[in-house]
Amino acid sequence: RIINFFLHSLCTVHITFTMHPSLTYVLASALLALSYEKQAYAFNLHSNSKSSPIKRGQQSQGLCQLRSGPDNYFGNEEVSRRGWIQSSLVSVATLATLVSPQVSRAEDTSTSALASEVTEKIYLDIKGLPAAEGEVPTTKRIVIGLFGKDAPQSADKLKKLVSDGGLPATCKPKEERALQREQLEANKVYNSCIETQDKGVNYDYAQIWRVIKGERIDVGSVAGRFIARESPTWEESTSNGLKHDRAGLVSVRRGSDSGFGFTVYPGGKGDISDLDNNHIIVGQIVEGMDIIEALNNIPVVTSAKVNYMALTGGPNNRSAPSRACRYGGAMYCNENKPLVKLTIYKTGLA
Repeated sequence: RIINFFLHSLCTVHITFTMHPSLTYVLASALLALSYEKQAYAFNLHSNSKSSPIKRGQQSQGLCQLRSGPDNYFGNEEVSRRGWIQSSLVSVATLATLVSPQVSRAEDTSTSALASEVTEKIYLDIKGLPAAEGEVPTTKRIVIGLFGKDAPQSADKLKKLVSDGGLPATCKPKEERALQREQLEANKVYNSCIETQDKGVNYDYAQIWRVIKGERIDVGSVAGRFIARESPTWEESTSNGLKHDRAGLVSVRRGSDSGFGFTVYPGGKGDISDLDNNHIIVGQIVEGMDIIEALNNIPVVTSAKVNYMALTGGPNNRSAPSRACRYGGAMYCNENKPLVKLTIYKTGLA
């Protein structure tokens, strides 16, 4: 009864075989195989004669004839149980071929950044890269193309961070310290911030503070009077679905715990799951990939490849540079810091 009801539904609703006729035949074949007792009749999806294949209208009509008896459609030729099972297995294989690619495409919602449009460009001049033997050290420029349509809010923040006016940001509340010496320092930082709060934050003299080869280059550790500003919240109203599928992509970490900086993916075999899961791709390097390659290979501080912070029950990683490093702390704070000072000397719109 269940099988007959299902076949009746296929014939009356006409949804399944209208969208994908082959899928209807696969489902029907599987159901009829379950109802087979001792003998079965040959279910030919295509005629054995030299005539042309059955058309869609004929398929739907033939399928509905299954319910009125096998003689109406299958003919009187008897076949063995083995032949019927082989026919059913072929139908199941056909189902896997037809349906699997469609399911995979439905689940994969990511989009390649190759299709993203560069709407505007910004540049950063980097000072401190080692010069080749016999050359005088000079500043090196990288140009970033911003994906203003895919990440409009984040792109707008980066534009402001390279401008003279900067990105508006209020001062953090004054910190309260136990030691008098530290409290005096906190008061000085807070008062300096209040005096200059009218000027927005920019990347002037910010630093490249972390390099993990093949995984990430973290840029934009702001300096001086900007360290006491509240961090911006990086977010987009809709996800662009872009993934780190090639070298040179520029992204920002969602939320407000990453400070004012951004990350460049240098390309390689590093673990980029954090970038794909927690970052918003906002642009790409359009000029200066040789500089990115040089930064990716620059020597950095390494201890013993042990995550001391995780061992003491703290977080597994840092999202932004911190001034809270103290002797005896839970993590060696300079891990993966470049051995040379890399400073953003000048910025602007390209």
